[in-house]
Amino acid sequence: MAFLSRYAEPMARLIEELKKLPGVGTKSAQRYAFHILRASDEDAAALAEAVRSLKASLRLCSVCNNVTDIDPCLYCASPTRNQRLVCVVEEPTSIAAIERTGAYQGVYHVLHGTLSPLHGVGPEQLRANGLTARVERGDVDEVILATSPTLEGEATANWLATTLRSFSVKITRIATGVPAGSDIEYADEVTMARALEGRRDV
Repeated sequence: MAFLSRYAEPMARLIEELKKLPGVGTKSAQRYAFHILRASDEDAAALAEAVRSLKASLRLCSVCNNVTDIDPCLYCASPTRNQRLVCVVEEPTSIAAIERTGAYQGVYHVLHGTLSPLHGVGPEQLRANGLTARVERGDVDEVILATSPTLEGEATANWLATTLRSFSVKITRIATGVPAGSDIEYADEVTMARALEGRRDV
């Protein structure tokens, strides 16, 4: 921490904490820290209180593992959503991307990660037991595997499909392929292969 020695201890400490945020390097952390220093006492206090409230008020939904301030979460408690259609995602942030489409009216299950043997993440580290229990009880008609089309995401989807296949539930995988508005000539081979696999009747 020698490069921070020119800062007063509270500033150096804040910079170090800000650097722990994803995508925040030393320069960005310094900018954020000085912005907070220049902010009014009220704004700085509001930021601190928002962080404290986040940690104190939010928890995981007991049904789907989504981050929520009420249990069950809004999706699981909604009478207008199809509770028998479950979309499995890696992280809570994936839900927002799906919701933006306006095309999905089912519920979710959040794994909080993907299988990654290199990083010591096996099936026991994923939050999949709740999903298995829901399927085993017969509460689910279809499970949509919406993990990312990465090696880890594919491995996770394959593992889940194998695990759930012993139950009478429909298992589907989201189609992936060439993004709308892009040129086919720029698509890599994996993206192109997925696009061909996900083709549909017209």
